Amino acid sequence: MVPLKMIRVDDSTSLLAAYDDQLRTDAEVPGALSVARCGPLRLATYAGGRGFVTYRDLGGAGAGQVRRLVADVVEHYRADPAIERVEWKTRGHDRAPGLHDALLVAGFAPDEPETIMIGPVRALVADVPLPAGVALRRVVDERDVRAMCAMEDEVFGEPVSAAAVDAVLRRLALDDGMQLWLAEAAGVVVCAGRLEPVPGTDFAGIWGGATRPEWRGRGIYRALTAARARAALELGKSLVHSDCTEYSRPILERSGLRAVSTTTPYRWVR
Repeated sequence: MVPLKMIRVDDSTSLLAAYDDQLRTDAEVPGALSVARCGPLRLATYAGGRGFVTYRDLGGAGAGQVRRLVADVVEHYRADPAIERVEWKTRGHDRAPGLHDALLVAGFAPDEPETIMIGPVRALVADVPLPAGVALRRVVDERDVRAMCAMEDEVFGEPVSAAAVDAVLRRLALDDGMQLWLAEAAGVVVCAGRLEPVPGTDFAGIWGGATRPEWRGRGIYRALTAARARAALELGKSLVHSDCTEYSRPILERSGLRAVSTTTPYRWVR
């Protein structure tokens, strides 16, 4: 692991090295029901019929080897009838010859690329005024979790998934450090996200950040991020990472986080 004192928070290359070294390990698959290895790949299986593929690198594989790896992954998940969908997480800075084409041939479809942002946790701590009637809180109760997940599905244009909610509730029951946060107005969830402290590393992840369109541009996401950053500091974390959409990236950039690479999820559906 790259020692913290050697990580330059003002240098994208240093931050990316810390990201690759500390995060692209089993730390990427918290709460998985099982994790199998396929060459350099980690194949995680989650509750709710979800598979997830990640790796530190492809070990110098050529295009032919990459095609075989993709075929092996599809075979692995097809053999499990419970798996309904799989995400293969790619990074823009990886050497992965032929991977895009191999994934398309195997039935994967790419989502929009996101930006990998990293920086000091303290950069996100700020006193952000909230609109009148809006309050932030951490949630653990099933009713709150279901309301939060339903709002996120709605904002991201996905059907409300009971299986996905059950998977989140299972994670909470593990008590592995994940925290869920939301902002609400008059009992309605208007913004939500989670904090993922990564054990054994300097990092915590800031994920989600879904905000209802009519509530955007009013500082709510920024305030929710600051609340999660304070929680990360209390847990002893010094660096934060996030995969950002076009909406959240400018907010995190203004707070001092740096864009170090991109990530594109490819999705396979049975």
